Amino acid sequence: MRLETFADSPRPKVLVILHQEHSSPGRVGQELIRRGFALDIRKPRFGDTLPETMAGHAGAVIFGGPMSANDPDGYVHREIDWIKVPLREGVPFLGICLGAQMMVKQLGGTVAGHRDELVEIGYYPLIPTEQGKALMKWPEKAYQWHREGFDRPAGCELLATGPTYPNQAIRYGQNAYGIQFHPELTHSMLVRWTTRGAPRMALPGAQQRRDHFAGRYVYDQAVRRWLDAFLDLWIGRADGSHVHGIATAAE
Repeated sequence: MRLETFADSPRPKVLVILHQEHSSPGRVGQELIRRGFALDIRKPRFGDTLPETMAGHAGAVIFGGPMSANDPDGYVHREIDWIKVPLREGVPFLGICLGAQMMVKQLGGTVAGHRDELVEIGYYPLIPTEQGKALMKWPEKAYQWHREGFDRPAGCELLATGPTYPNQAIRYGQNAYGIQFHPELTHSMLVRWTTRGAPRMALPGAQQRRDHFAGRYVYDQAVRRWLDAFLDLWIGRADGSHVHGIATAAE
């Protein structure tokens, strides 16, 4: 599926923030387009600006990257500071991995590595809380690629946990979500990440490359169903329809 940008269409726009030159919004971008949205892709790391208001956007997603939310780089601080815009205006916001950690920093929380220096690189358990179960059905495992996690700032609701990093999915208010895992992963992204990031599979707790592909075979359909239910809950469709995920939880 071609990723249609906002310049190509008068469709309602979702702001997409990426962190590497050749990064892709992957399946999340594909699914947003299928719901009728256009993608306004920006990369502040390479000089793109961010809007002062979300009046021209239906929502915003900040994706992951190899950098840390604790890095001193100016663009990292600008993104963290900017997150107050969608939070203040109540516009749907989603932070994925680094994006979630940035949201936590904006809310006054902390981001840090595991006390035993364990990482999650591969497929790891995802355990919904009672609040999470009430929203939708969750996959048994989800794809991870991180060596830091986040705590839960005041006002955030825990939706899913895990045995190594206990905060896997949080919600702030009704429209802002932070998730530690990667539902955007496509097969081509998996090939690219496990090729370019092969040295990280030697880190404590990481899975080997073959296990990444085996895990995708087993768990990807459940992750796809979760993403579909989540996007219906989070942002709905560009035509204004908004299907709540409670029905999905009963399937």
